[in-house]
Amino acid sequence: MSNSKLKGLGESVAGAVQIVGLLLLSPVLRSWYNRWGATDEEIARSLPGDELVPGPLHRKGSGTPQGYTRAITIRARAAAIWPWVVQMGQGRGGLYSYEGLENLARCRIHNVDRIVPELQDLEAGDLIRLGPKGYPCFRVWALEPERALSLVAADPKTEQAADPTPKPKGFSAASWQFYLDERADGATRLSTRQRLAYSRDLGLMWRLVEPVDFVMGRKMLRGIKERAEAAAPQP
Repeated sequence: MSNSKLKGLGESVAGAVQIVGLLLLSPVLRSWYNRWGATDEEIARSLPGDELVPGPLHRKGSGTPQGYTRAITIRARAAAIWPWVVQMGQGRGGLYSYEGLENLARCRIHNVDRIVPELQDLEAGDLIRLGPKGYPCFRVWALEPERALSLVAADPKTEQAADPTPKPKGFSAASWQFYLDERADGATRLSTRQRLAYSRDLGLMWRLVEPVDFVMGRKMLRGIKERAEAAAPQP
């Protein structure tokens, strides 16, 4: 087995251990992992796309009134980070997370380590998949180049933006937002936010998904950071 495959296997095992640990400790750690890396100011700040889910349900115990807000500092300009963000998705540039765990769930993800020119022309309405057809997916709602990207959850069957009208059963609505805030020193803060509303019957399912989302999402942020810093001149 090659060194790269061994590294990938080791990372996947580490990711799986983190998921199990957080599932067990979720009641204690929830307020920490749902605002990982984010400052109070970043949590309180309104972001493009907040209007897609105006009343997120994960306020109590989540550590953030806006939903899940997480952030990381990347030692690169926003212009050097943006290409990695817009090429994300299954069948595109991947999700920069634990590829082995994603493919264990048959997501068919392949993470790239280069900027792919043909994947840079992202537009409103484009589909971003997290797996093959039938898996969760998002539609691009709006984007501001080198600044903000707003995604809205789509129906896995129709692949159209999900109906945001609340229903008593089987209802969920979600947004996924990316925001780049370039600092005076040339580094950039990358924030991600997820806002979610759902019917009561799906509450337990989403509480179980939450720790998984954190582990995979944190690895994604670190994956973007690693790639952007390796490819860009350091400020």
